[in-house]
Amino acid sequence: MKKLFFLIILLAAVPRLSADEKVTFTASAPDAVVVGDKFKLEFVVNTHNVRDFRAPAMNNFEVLMGPVRASLSNTREINGVRSVNQTIKYTYTLLATTEGEFTIPVASIQANGNEVLSNSVKIKVLPEGQQAARSNGNSGGQQGTSAGSAPHHSVSNEDLFVTVNAGKTKLYEQEAFLLTYKIYTAVDLRGLEDVKLPDFTGFHSQEIEQTNARWELEHYRGRNYRTTVYRQFVLFPQQPGQLVIEPARFDMVIAQALQHIDPFEAFFNGGQSIKQIKKSVHTPRITLEVESLPSGKPIGFSGGVGDFTISSSINTTELKTNDALTLKVVISGTGNLRLVRNPEVKFPDDFEIYDPKVENNFRVTRDGQTGNKVIEYLAIPRHAGNYKIPALEFSYFDLKSKTYKTLTTEEYQIRVEKGDGNAEQVIANFTNKEDLRVLGEDIRYIKFNEVKLRPKGEFFFGSTGYLLFYIIPAIAFILFFIVYRKQAMENANVSRMRTKRANKAAVKRLKLAGKLMNENKKDAFYDEVLKALWGYISDKLNIPVSQLSKDNIEEKLSAYGVEEALIREFLNALHECEFARFAPGDESTAMDHVYHTSLEVISKMENSIKH
Repeated sequence: MKKLFFLIILLAAVPRLSADEKVTFTASAPDAVVVGDKFKLEFVVNTHNVRDFRAPAMNNFEVLMGPVRASLSNTREINGVRSVNQTIKYTYTLLATTEGEFTIPVASIQANGNEVLSNSVKIKVLPEGQQAARSNGNSGGQQGTSAGSAPHHSVSNEDLFVTVNAGKTKLYEQEAFLLTYKIYTAVDLRGLEDVKLPDFTGFHSQEIEQTNARWELEHYRGRNYRTTVYRQFVLFPQQPGQLVIEPARFDMVIAQALQHIDPFEAFFNGGQSIKQIKKSVHTPRITLEVESLPSGKPIGFSGGVGDFTISSSINTTELKTNDALTLKVVISGTGNLRLVRNPEVKFPDDFEIYDPKVENNFRVTRDGQTGNKVIEYLAIPRHAGNYKIPALEFSYFDLKSKTYKTLTTEEYQIRVEKGDGNAEQVIANFTNKEDLRVLGEDIRYIKFNEVKLRPKGEFFFGSTGYLLFYIIPAIAFILFFIVYRKQAMENANVSRMRTKRANKAAVKRLKLAGKLMNENKKDAFYDEVLKALWGYISDKLNIPVSQLSKDNIEEKLSAYGVEEALIREFLNALHECEFARFAPGDESTAMDHVYHTSLEVISKMENSIKH
């Protein structure tokens, strides 16, 4: 009994011991505040066994209150295992008094007998907005009306606007540059109803995926705004001359607080009400001066513009006839990697050459496409002998020196011995050429001892064997056709069933999203809505989600007969869902708007996709 009791105590202590080994002590505060703003600085440690909390110096801020200590405990049970999460929070209320960028040093605490340090915190203090006082007395810069005045029903272009910034306006053709759309708002922006971006005619474009988009406070042109980067593209001009990026249109929804003059109405509405108004914002047109690449292009110029290196390797230098030879070339660097042409390899005339296999391993960055392009060349030697594969040349335009550069790889000496190999198995799925033929086996000699003669008068025509020769293949063909037809119908039914259940699956996901909305689980709600939108299109078009992207979804939906306006509405629903996650304002209203917009666009799409 004592052993059992000791074992229970030991098992209960193990989780606590493991938890003690992972003590965390974190400090957090807003990234940016305005002079005169109050804000909270919090220190959180994930254990109750603490003492000797030592706060850092806060010389650049006025301490209004703190530290206020709060102990928190959270108990949860998963699969019968109960765990207790214990934290202690120290909170300060600070006042920003001086403009500038400041760092609050680390704090220290004794936790579980060990000294633990927190992280430092950087805070940017912005000056008070010059026009904030004129914007109806709202210190946050939001549009409103003063008491007793008539309500405003419009939002000025200084309160809400979108900037478009091109990283470069003078550049060479094929030179990458970053295009950024950024939203600035001093009002209660609730969401985007519709967005119409330009087609980027004359450019090759690739979008940079936003992984951690969020709203930040920024001082711009004398005012303080909440800002976020909406979308970013890397563009490559495809021709010289003046190229124009047309204006984009943003249809936005703003919540505006209206003050009531009627005392009776003000009594029942808390003194004000919220009215949603719409505003269309247009970005300016951008003109770029694109210069042609200089004259004197090297022979075999690859079309590459940027900064590149090249290397090569070969699988073997000694082989037999009909064996496969693989030459791998790797082009690495930053620039227009996707548009770079493959270098030409001069194989010996006696080699049978196949289409190269290309693998792109790069990501889109602010400077273009960064990574490498791997090209595998396959050749089959047909005759024995000693051969040479000369060094290949790769030429590109270097943006740093503004000159053409030519890189070379090493040459290879190949020794081929006579052998009996069949290369068909080696190149399976490598190339689109017809199957290889094995030379030297196209003529067969007649072996007379295998010839059987029949007596005169015996005819195969009309015999039982003759009839079976025709009947059996005919029956086999009919059976094969029936089985093939049945299999095809079953496969078609699978696609049709997946298409039919697309709407049902989407509605099920949206139903779960509605439940999460009621529980005010913001992140889980937006994740479920995005799954509903992407999953619906994937099921409806019978295309895996991994093969769908914002860049190609318009093309795939158009191929199924969906109208352009509805496609744009669906894409806007995706953008709005991603945008609303980080948008300021009333979260419940934003989630409700996203929910009904997604439900409506799926309902419209259901009757538009033609199969």
